[in-house]
Amino acid sequence: MAAYWIAHVHVTDGDSYGEYAKRATSAIEAHGGEFLARATRTVWLEGKERERNVVVRFPSVEDAERCYQSDAYQEALSYARGAAERDLCIVEGS
Repeated sequence: MAAYWIAHVHVTDGDSYGEYAKRATSAIEAHGGEFLARATRTVWLEGKERERNVVVRFPSVEDAERCYQSDAYQEALSYARGAAERDLCIVEGS
């Protein structure tokens, strides 16, 4: 069953976060991830607003978790740490 990786992000260092995004894209696609929404228009209705929102579809929750734990993604993530405030979750599709 498909799973969705949903990220809400406030970028504080655009250069470092840009490097994260470039590297993360390769890691995500290598694990079967497909970007459905990425830095598109958002209408925020509740909660803490973040200007960057990303939705990625993976074949399964396990694939999404493997991607997050992979060496390639963890390397990419090292560029995001300190460069953004992020919330990230995986939601199983129905």
